[in-house]
Amino acid sequence: MSVLPEHFEYRNRVVDAEAERLLRLLPTLVIEGPRGCGKTTTARRLAERELLLETDPSARGHAEHGTLPLGDGPYPLLIDEWQLAPAAWNAVRHASDLLQGPGRFILTGSASPSDEVTRHSGAGRVARVRMRPMSLFESSDSTGDVSLGALLDGGSCSALNTRGHDPRSPDTQLRRVIDALCRGGWPACGDLSPAEAQEFLHLYLEELCRVDVRRVAGTRHDPLLVRRAITSLARNTATSPSGATLAADIGVQRPIAPDTLAGYLDALTRNFILEDQPAWTPRLRSRARLRRAPKRHLVDPALAVCALGAGPSQLFNDRETLGFLFESLAVRDLRVYAGSAGATVSHYHDSNHLEVDIIVQRRDGAWLAAEVKLGRPAAVDQAADALARLRRQIDVDRMPEPAKLLVITATGHAYERPDGIAVAPLTMLGP
Repeated sequence: MSVLPEHFEYRNRVVDAEAERLLRLLPTLVIEGPRGCGKTTTARRLAERELLLETDPSARGHAEHGTLPLGDGPYPLLIDEWQLAPAAWNAVRHASDLLQGPGRFILTGSASPSDEVTRHSGAGRVARVRMRPMSLFESSDSTGDVSLGALLDGGSCSALNTRGHDPRSPDTQLRRVIDALCRGGWPACGDLSPAEAQEFLHLYLEELCRVDVRRVAGTRHDPLLVRRAITSLARNTATSPSGATLAADIGVQRPIAPDTLAGYLDALTRNFILEDQPAWTPRLRSRARLRRAPKRHLVDPALAVCALGAGPSQLFNDRETLGFLFESLAVRDLRVYAGSAGATVSHYHDSNHLEVDIIVQRRDGAWLAAEVKLGRPAAVDQAADALARLRRQIDVDRMPEPAKLLVITATGHAYERPDGIAVAPLTMLGP
């Protein structure tokens, strides 16, 4: 039986199918992601009983002392916020061995404990799923008519009919995208105005800086400097700033120490707030050197909007800042969709100054490249040129041709250019 309240209306998530599939394969499923992204709600839908460590002191005490009732059934048993009692990891691992069979436990976590806690491997017992704030498809801000999975199979945008065409003016379309960007993908903000959502996220960041960073770092920290670190990351969204750049930006009178910066970045990563976009390293025809610096992204660009103190009107009038934040929004969504396709999201940058915003590559090697633009025709042409240059760079004798080259826009409709490069607004993309 479900532990969700009666009459609860569940909002479907892209990870649902993957979570259900993995729970049928292995004894334990771990759902990880930032606080407030919907992990507990999704896990409770799958569970038959639950232990909520954050709100139930008794359950947390049992977890800390290794006396959790793990063998009693029914299953799956949800242990929510398991990282609050790290001893639960080994207890579940041992119970998985004793009980045998799939679908025994679901662990959710809003922070990643130190490697020391999970040094005993969960191989053969544990499957992990990363959950992020809702994509535009999940929040009903995208039609999902253009499937990322289909594009990775070589599908075309040209077969789409007119139901995917948005008849509103480009400015109206853009304002709707900006509103969605400012609300973010947090379930609690789904029915809020952009201003109300930003107030929610202001309080979210305050609590993150005051409590959550200290909880994973295990050392004293300055919440004001943590907040400045988040603001600096927001200013550098979708770029690859050096450590020296971030340290100087965060420091008040002088750069903060490298160890302090590394500690803050590690804590934000372990709280699933900072999620770097790694560099792609394909086989090339040329002798261009590949740049390996990751791009910096907060897990949801609405957090960056909040850290910058921006809003819909400011972003509409500041297209440069909006462009970086929109790219981050596209990365967030494609990460969600790529997860259901067994794919990863990276970026490309080489010594010939060729940069491509997004590379999605599946485990079987199939890949697509995407450039992200707000939608002006000249910018779309520029993006298509960069994608064509990348296609010429790739050594197709040693790796596959791209399944698709795609320009992701904020406005307009989906179509295929005469050169074969697809164009689609983010508000039409889905898994």
